[in-house]
Amino acid sequence: MPAPTEDQLEELRRLASALENRLKVIADTEWRDREPGDHLEALKSASEAIQDSHLRLKGQIHPRLEHFLANCSYQKALAMIENELIS
Repeated sequence: MPAPTEDQLEELRRLASALENRLKVIADTEWRDREPGDHLEALKSASEAIQDSHLRLKGQIHPRLEHFLANCSYQKALAMIENELIS
């Protein structure tokens, strides 16, 4: 695959941020236990942000990253973005 364009890099940064946010929300078990409804809404919002970025990048990203995103392997997707695409 050719190197990402500046627009694609910016979208990959947004995607990485959304992936990080989702992982943080999942890890916050105190919040989940204290306010399960708010926690669930934050998780839904984070997931929607990931899906939105994924749709904007569809057909423009490495097939392995596409696979990770399509299969909700978000930690693998984040690692690939950080280590191979925007480093």
